Amino acid sequence: MDKKQKQQEIVNMFDNIASTYDLANRVLSMGIDIKWRRRACEKAYEILNKKELEQITDVACGTGDLLLFWREYADKLGIKVAKYVGVDPSVGMLEVAKKKVDFAEFLEGKAQELPIEDASTELISISYGIRNVVDRVEALQEFYRALKPGGLVVILEFTKQDRSSLVDKFVDFGMKKVLPRVGGLISKNYAAYKYLPDSIEGFLTTEMLADELKSVGFTMEHTQSFTLGISTLLIAQKPL
Repeated sequence: MDKKQKQQEIVNMFDNIASTYDLANRVLSMGIDIKWRRRACEKAYEILNKKELEQITDVACGTGDLLLFWREYADKLGIKVAKYVGVDPSVGMLEVAKKKVDFAEFLEGKAQELPIEDASTELISISYGIRNVVDRVEALQEFYRALKPGGLVVILEFTKQDRSSLVDKFVDFGMKKVLPRVGGLISKNYAAYKYLPDSIEGFLTTEMLADELKSVGFTMEHTQSFTLGISTLLIAQKPL
């Protein structure tokens, strides 16, 4: 299977689980993913340190969850954001997002080919989506192109871990055995939720992803691990 076919297969999978995606997420994470997303927004605004933004762009936006938190924290911190944009290749996900998030513009598009202008956005976020991008370095180059100088890319992801302790093995068991069964029951699509732990196992470590960001010109500003290393936040900046 070539890269184009593989990418389309992943998009089709998300189309198929779009209607149950939010419910499965909340059940599987027990709501703790909300804390991870809020922390990402809060830290990014702190680093950016601006009270007015032209645009925030959420890539692989799915059902629009992170956009809700971007606005929540902008309001909380008194930051004026002129425009929120969500980009996703899955039409099914975008249909759910449009019903849920009424303040954003949604565009069908890939991370590797963003449908936005050069240097047009102060923030680009991608939560639990960079792992699903086949041409990942191309996507990071696109983020660099689309960001204004001084802008931030904010990545939340399940990075690969070296799991050796007893606690790590417990987490690994939950990801590989429990998650596919519960996700499969909710979505009626076992294969989609088996893909999740398999894709994490085949993904990069936090250090490798940070190195890829640096290779396309970003400087690393913040890295943080959450909940026994299950989730990782990386924030990188396009130089002024």
